[in-house]
Amino acid sequence: MTFNNKVIWITGASSGIGKSLAIALSKEPCKLILSARRTSELEKVKALCEQPECVYVLPLDLSETNTMSVMAKTAIAAFGKVDILINNGGISQRSPIIETSLEVDRKLMEVDYFGTVALSKALLPHFIANQSGHYVVVSSLMGKFSSSYRSAYCGAKHALHGFFDALRLEHDKDNVKVTMICPGFVNTNVARNALTADGSKQGYQDNMTENGLDVNVFVKQMIKAIRKEKFEAYIGKFEKFGVFVKRLSPKLIHILTLRSKVK
Repeated sequence: MTFNNKVIWITGASSGIGKSLAIALSKEPCKLILSARRTSELEKVKALCEQPECVYVLPLDLSETNTMSVMAKTAIAAFGKVDILINNGGISQRSPIIETSLEVDRKLMEVDYFGTVALSKALLPHFIANQSGHYVVVSSLMGKFSSSYRSAYCGAKHALHGFFDALRLEHDKDNVKVTMICPGFVNTNVARNALTADGSKQGYQDNMTENGLDVNVFVKQMIKAIRKEKFEAYIGKFEKFGVFVKRLSPKLIHILTLRSKVK
């Protein structure tokens, strides 16, 4: 697949993976729609893009699921169509289960799962009408196996795999593609912005994230996976092999994760 004349909609585009992805894709012969909550930050990303005249800024809050139909119509109207939706927006979490309020669990599910699902369902009729479309979903390795202190995050990411595997099956007949991107540790502000037990932000970077894959290296591999229309792509350092270890032995990945320094 090429990006020629494609319209690509990226959520969570104001920082981290989304920002780097927008800048990288702006070098391709395509048009971009950038979404996140902070309009000012989106405008800064647009200014960094190689062809800012081919970039449309569309503020969006994934927690406001009742707005997704309007958001989809606005996105389609921007350039006349949407070919690829990159569901990158979301939040993380760092707290023990016993201390974490149910409101934090609900917040993670509302943003990371329901927000993504609502937006994707709002765009689905457009993909069906065009008999073409591609959902790219930034999940996580935590959507394939779990780690301590990320219970709500793991739950939301596991749920995304279940939903989009079903969507891929139901709409194969409509030529709708699904690519699940599963990052390991990537050096962004995801840990700093992660919610703690009471819903406040963690506010600091953890060691594993600090030493994670450079975001631009990650984005290159992600774009390669999108081009190939892969079903799933595991991108990271040594931690990505946890997916294969779990397939062989769920007990072994449990033991290895307990022994790891992941906090």
